[in-house]
Amino acid sequence: MSDVVDQLAHREILFGGSVHAFGWIIYILAVIALGVLAYAFYRRIKLWQVGVKDDSFSNLGQKTSAFIETGLIDGVLHRRILRDLYPGLIHALFFFGALLLLLTTALDVISHYFYEFLHGNTYLTFSFLADLGGLMLLIAVIMAVIRRYVQKPDRLDNIPADAIGLALIFIIVFSGYVLEGLRILVTDAPAEWAQWSFLGFGFAKIFEGGSGLMGWYEGMWWLHSLLIVGTILYMALAVPKLTHIAVSPLNVFFRSSRPKGALRTIDLEEAETFGAADIQDLTFKDLLDLDSCTRCGRCQDNCPAYLSGKALSPKKLIQDLKGLMTERASVLLSKTAAADEEDANDAEDNGRQMIGDVITEEVIWDCTTCRSCQEQCPVFIEPINKIIEMRRNLVLEQSQFPDTAMVALRSLEQRGHPWRGTMATRTDWAEGLDVTEMSENSDVDVLFWVGCTGALEERNMKVVAAVAKVLKAAGVNFGILGTEEVCCGDPARRIGNEYLFQMLVQQNIEMFNNYGVKKIVTACPHCFNTLKNEYPQFEGNFEVWHHTEFILDLLEQGKLSLPRSLDRKITYHDSCYLGRYNDVYKAPREIIHRVTGVDPVEMEHQNYKGFCCGAGGGKMWIEEQTGTRMNQMRTEEALKTNAEVLASACPFCIQMFEDAIKAVGAEEKLKARDIAEIIVAVI
Repeated sequence: MSDVVDQLAHREILFGGSVHAFGWIIYILAVIALGVLAYAFYRRIKLWQVGVKDDSFSNLGQKTSAFIETGLIDGVLHRRILRDLYPGLIHALFFFGALLLLLTTALDVISHYFYEFLHGNTYLTFSFLADLGGLMLLIAVIMAVIRRYVQKPDRLDNIPADAIGLALIFIIVFSGYVLEGLRILVTDAPAEWAQWSFLGFGFAKIFEGGSGLMGWYEGMWWLHSLLIVGTILYMALAVPKLTHIAVSPLNVFFRSSRPKGALRTIDLEEAETFGAADIQDLTFKDLLDLDSCTRCGRCQDNCPAYLSGKALSPKKLIQDLKGLMTERASVLLSKTAAADEEDANDAEDNGRQMIGDVITEEVIWDCTTCRSCQEQCPVFIEPINKIIEMRRNLVLEQSQFPDTAMVALRSLEQRGHPWRGTMATRTDWAEGLDVTEMSENSDVDVLFWVGCTGALEERNMKVVAAVAKVLKAAGVNFGILGTEEVCCGDPARRIGNEYLFQMLVQQNIEMFNNYGVKKIVTACPHCFNTLKNEYPQFEGNFEVWHHTEFILDLLEQGKLSLPRSLDRKITYHDSCYLGRYNDVYKAPREIIHRVTGVDPVEMEHQNYKGFCCGAGGGKMWIEEQTGTRMNQMRTEEALKTNAEVLASACPFCIQMFEDAIKAVGAEEKLKARDIAEIIVAVI
């Protein structure tokens, strides 16, 4: 490139009549607009702080490390967002396009007012990147318009703010490059370097030869600048989805540092109320979640309750709570400021109630806590925590819950298990297997935690018997608690009875410690999750294995051999509490591969997108009243694979599939089997 071009390649700003004389006005307006935006953001932060205290501000070092990994690296690379390709590409174009424009604008201001460095090759690169960013934004807007207003997927509900936001982005970017084209003409920039601003150069070619170009330039400069200032004010006053640019990274930073499978704990001795009856009873992170939601609908698209025709939509739940928070904002903030607490409380009482008016009880009890919504959300919004807090309030404060849930809870209190009416004992399944009970001999290496469903539900007795046979075949020194075993507490906690849950936990931890238990193996993902992730909240720290992981480890160590193979076509169903909650996807599939010699044939919904059987979150004991049964939907998926065996590793799933296979009349085509039963068939 010639020295002349190298010297010429630069950019002038604030030139031309009115722009040169009065352009400073825009800077003042911009500062004012940014001040209004900052104040609006400050009020929103104060609103989030209205919520009850939680662990959001604990473990900040761990949160920072996780944010760098997930918020920055995964966020920039769009790993979670690009799971859904087309909308993921739209977001990536918006993100990188805006990033380039903001970066080049900042560099331009620095170069003009502080340290001049944008000239020559540096300026040409700058010009190209700025126009590339604008082009990416224009393409993103067009793609978004096609998706929202042509394709119209069910998960997107269009409101005026969506159209306004897209229109503002398009007009600002488009007018910016019209302005750039006019600038190229009125400054008589040489084509040799002006063409690096390829969008502006294209507009310059269109306007070339026109009259009054300086006037057009000045008018477009004012229009473009005022549009930017107006958009900042719109973001501050209307609080549309564009604010997620600032809020979402905060939400990613403050995401829970608890294990995925651990719910929040209530301090039963200190708590004045239980659960959440109103919006201010939710936590800081819960309220931050509400402003982080952009209504992308990924949660709704993957929610089995919604897909099966239930009242619950995770997206709508979050948006309805956000509406309530915004509606109550002035009252809640005045209460925080202690302006007139009595009047503030009166004002709250006269408003809509969170439970009942805003979120119906049907919605609250529709959730299976499958975690699909949280797995899909790019910014780690947590609908389940809010649902559980509302359940806790209904159960512990209002005594309002489904009749069948009441029966299960009463049985837990009186019998130590939720299966009221069962005639079985805790040890009937072990008859003839010569299984050691800890009360007789506690000198064992492993406690086999059988679980209520495995011990007391007829179909699953065969599963736990199969697990015992596998452990014996591998020479594992194990024992069971037998008649001393009581429920781990999972159903109580997910239904909302935290008091009963903690009572069961303390009872079990005391028993484990008395027997010197160190290692636990269980065939139930719900027990596995609770023992592994929630017992440590109460100083119950044990080495907990799910039976699929333990069996695979036995196979890999050579302690368990497979003398023959199984000639069956198998499809595998991921239990929510084994897969999404604990990331156990490989072990069951690897076992199936070792048994059959081939990988299982996969259903449409698999791995982290697995479809819930419908029994989680206490729903095993709460009847589905509306829509299609989830277990039947999942069984239909399995039938489409033409598999002979529907394998799972969860007693809830096995029971649900047994019922569904009969309901759809597929007993001759498909058999539901646990991984342990598949192993027993070949050893």
